[in-house]
Amino acid sequence: MTTTGEDHVPAARGGPWWWGRRRSAVLDMSLAALSALECAAEGVPFAREAGLPVAAGVVFGLLAGSVLLVRRQWPIAVVLVAIAITPAEMGFLLGIVGLYTLAASELPRRIIGALAGMSLVGTLIVTFVRLRQDIAQEDLGVGAWVVPFASVTTALGLTAPPLLLGLYVGARRRLMESLRERADSLERELQLLAERAEERAEWARGEERTRIAREMHDVVAHRVSLMVVHAAALQAVARKDPEKAVRNAALVGDMGRQALTELREMLGVLRSGGEGQWERASVPLAAVGAAAAAAASRAAGDEGEGPCLAELDELIGQSAAAGMVVALSVQGEVRSYAPEVEQTAFRVVQEALTNVHKHAAGAKTYVRLAHRVSEIAMQVENEAPPEPGSAGSAGLPSGGNGLVGMRERVSALGGVFVSGPTDAGGFRVSAVIPAV
Repeated sequence: MTTTGEDHVPAARGGPWWWGRRRSAVLDMSLAALSALECAAEGVPFAREAGLPVAAGVVFGLLAGSVLLVRRQWPIAVVLVAIAITPAEMGFLLGIVGLYTLAASELPRRIIGALAGMSLVGTLIVTFVRLRQDIAQEDLGVGAWVVPFASVTTALGLTAPPLLLGLYVGARRRLMESLRERADSLERELQLLAERAEERAEWARGEERTRIAREMHDVVAHRVSLMVVHAAALQAVARKDPEKAVRNAALVGDMGRQALTELREMLGVLRSGGEGQWERASVPLAAVGAAAAAAASRAAGDEGEGPCLAELDELIGQSAAAGMVVALSVQGEVRSYAPEVEQTAFRVVQEALTNVHKHAAGAKTYVRLAHRVSEIAMQVENEAPPEPGSAGSAGLPSGGNGLVGMRERVSALGGVFVSGPTDAGGFRVSAVIPAV
């Protein structure tokens, strides 16, 4: 099937037979009717000159002119018919419309050029012969150049305009089709990008939720655990040692106030920075998560950019005040690290001590810190509880997220985290973090 491109529509075909639209069918039928009437009228003098019945000339003209009905389906056949009836001086409309349809079609340029050349030559010869005959019959005294000039002008006038117009319309339609395809492709790409952006946003929201939960757990859980331990000790010595009970009560009060301050700062940041934005985009949520982490770090460290390794003595002192026997050993040359490295190392030790309070109350604990050339290593190991029933005797709940949070922190910096029970019945937490 050969098409001119005139019937291309993105929707389904809506016309009869080979027409894409009904108005195209109406146009072609109208042109075919006009062409048939023209050829029928021109068939009368042709039949008289050829010595044929007039009716035969009319029927021949009607059949030849009606070929325009299939111009979109077979444009080559229309042009060939127009060339064939050129000697009979018939089908001017047929030839013009046929050349236009042929030039606007998707056929190769060599075929269009060959058929256009045949039409030009046929029209030129017929016009030249007819003018010579007319001048000879009328015995007109005109120059010898008139007949060739008139023949060439007539042939070009009937061939060049429809050919050039068809070429222009065909090129324009192909360009529009290319632009339409590019627009559709761009729309599909934009839709795909939007879907991927939504997936990334959902992933970022989940990551930030996890991050915020981890920060709140690491900052608050340690102090609350110490509060519970001190409260249990307070209950045990309230009658035996009132002075110690007063000191424990003061420690519980201080730690409670610190825990409330940390919670208030983090929740305040979440309320002001994330209100109405939690489910709209990942960027505001990321900002909220970072702000919450910063607030938690400020609250935990009381000043500066967050907890650091220099505060380990204070951290261990808090556990010792709660009755835990803790031994700290440091190997290697003490030096400073990137803030995220020091904060992660501090959190690992803090959470490990919190787990000792929860699961091995009263067990002796060893905290080891090693400064190496390109990394920092830390290990928190506790012995078995002194009494089988002492583990968890303070009634501290456990959500099972402490070890997971420590592993996530260390892995995010490219480090290695290992935890598990020891052969002596205790528990060991080890981490190695690159010193970047």
